[in-house]
Amino acid sequence: MNRNDRNSAIAALVILVLFFSFAYYLPVIMIAAGNISTVLAVLVVAAFMLGLFAIFWLRARSQRDRDD
Repeated sequence: MNRNDRNSAIAALVILVLFFSFAYYLPVIMIAAGNISTVLAVLVVAAFMLGLFAIFWLRARSQRDRDD
C-alpha cells in the first residue's frame, strides 16, 4: 500500500466514523426536530444522507483533479 492509498483509506475511515457517530444520535436529533416541525425532521435526515454522498463525491473529485 503506497502513501496515497493509505491517506485515502485513513480519510475514508475518519469520514465514516464521524458520520456513523452522527447516525447514532440521529434518532434523538430527529425526535427533537420533529417536536418543532415534521418538515424540519425530514430536512435533517435529507441533509445527513446527502451530506455523506457529497463528501465522498468531493473527495473523489479532489483525487481525480490531483491525478490529472
